[in-house]
Order: sequence, then C-alpha cells, then structure tokens
Amino acid sequence: MGQEQFFTCPYCFQTISMVLETCIEGTQQYIEDCEVCCRPIQVQYEADGNEIISFDSTAVQLG
Repeated sequence: MGQEQFFTCPYCFQTISMVLETCIEGTQQYIEDCEVCCRPIQVQYEADGNEIISFDSTAVQLG
C-alpha cells in the first residue's frame, strides 16, 4: 500500500507529490525526477509499515 506525500520541489518550488510505499519498514532512499521541471530529487523517508514517519527531499548535487 502507498501513501501520497506532497512536498515542494527544491528546484522549481512547485508543490508536487509522490506515492511512497509504507509497507516496507525502515529507511528508503532513491532519486526521482520532479514531475514539473524534470530535475533529479533525492527522496529519503522512513515508514513504520502503515505510515510515513519522516520525509526529506533535497536537490541532487551533480558533478
């Protein structure tokens, strides 16, 4: 099961959302492109099996 998480893109400052899996307990980290400006965002979150308990999104530093 997933939970939709709304947040602000660190590049274009638009509010976007991603569906995050909450059935996997522990910390998850990955890179996904912004749906508005297409730049890479590093997403890190922690779930307890039912809900998101922490969330962070940052700009990816390239090169």
